[in-house]
Amino acid sequence: MNQPKKISVWALLMFLFCIDISNAQNISNVSAAMQRKYMVSAMLKIANPVLQNLSKNELRKNMPLEFKSEDTKNYTHLEAFARTLAGLAPWLELGADTTEEGKLRKKYIELVLICLKNATNKNAADYLNFDNGKQPLVDAAFLAEALLRAPNQLWKPLDDKTKKNILESLKATRVITPAYNNWLLFSAMVEVALLKFEGSCDLTRVDYAVRQHLAWYKGDGIYGDGPEFHWDYYNSYVIHPMFLEVLKTLQEAKVPQKIDYFELELKRAQRYAEIQEMLISPEATFPAIGRSIAYRFGAFHLLAKIALMQALPKEITPQQVRFALYNLVRKQIEAPNTFDSNGWLKVGFFGSQPDLGEAYISTGSLYLCSQVFLILGLPLEDPFWNGKNIDWSSRKVWSGQNVSLDKAYKEN
Repeated sequence: MNQPKKISVWALLMFLFCIDISNAQNISNVSAAMQRKYMVSAMLKIANPVLQNLSKNELRKNMPLEFKSEDTKNYTHLEAFARTLAGLAPWLELGADTTEEGKLRKKYIELVLICLKNATNKNAADYLNFDNGKQPLVDAAFLAEALLRAPNQLWKPLDDKTKKNILESLKATRVITPAYNNWLLFSAMVEVALLKFEGSCDLTRVDYAVRQHLAWYKGDGIYGDGPEFHWDYYNSYVIHPMFLEVLKTLQEAKVPQKIDYFELELKRAQRYAEIQEMLISPEATFPAIGRSIAYRFGAFHLLAKIALMQALPKEITPQQVRFALYNLVRKQIEAPNTFDSNGWLKVGFFGSQPDLGEAYISTGSLYLCSQVFLILGLPLEDPFWNGKNIDWSSRKVWSGQNVSLDKAYKEN
């Protein structure tokens, strides 16, 4: 595999020349094109330390380790890579073209292909842990998700040896028994990726995850995380996005199902995305509720996923989601001490707040925030990235605009 040309910092700055992240201008005056450029710059600012180091087999060597439990050192590097890549994948899947952004994508596709090779090569310094402990199952699932999101750019170009190594790495997680909660979807995610790329998988693991989540549905677009309801963002961090992708992959593989579970789940996910959009305050903040809040704007994984699918509820325009997510990302990413001096994320919700990290949180965990950038998988000409800014729901309500009543989602 050819080594990519070194990504020039100056080229990146030229591409992003018109972005001034310290400018406190009226947010309504920021154009859709400027918002996209800002989001690309934010995504790459987060991703660069992970990808650049892994491509050189220096991720283990150079990644700082912020943690409360020593155990996290065993899997934090896989967390950082897999979660970052799952967020970048739809953007990379757009492929290279002659635009400045397209040229940038070409460089990052080449970079990621080398990262995939290093991460799954047992002889590489940065070979990652896929089977020691329980956590590797989680991030093998995010890696599987990334490959499913960008099969043309991240799977097809790989050499046969790297493909074999990836498949073996995914299968290695089968020794891990998932917890009786959202973790069932991690096993299912790994299996459907094997189905997609190898042609077969353990459908029992997939069927069990599907059946249990259907049984754990609580109503109004919300699933329990296991049998119990949890007031946190796990319906967005994991449950809806992975459930959608598992069911879609089964549908594409023509695996028989009694009913169209994908369409059923899509309607539930659309409702939850609708709720998420309403939770963004007029100031582009959101409640710091529940576990894993150090994932920051990764809490909006599902809203970004539904936007990427062009499946937003009719009550929500693409332009208001774009405007809301741009301002929300900007609010958090520009908080002082969000990054260390070398550009690595630090534990916190708004800046550095180490007490907001649970025992399972480490530096690598934080890169789940990258999921908000799924919207960059919509091309520049898509309506999402065009048109005037439209206020999101709370901004409309709190400015006195007349809006429609919200109603709970009920199934027949």
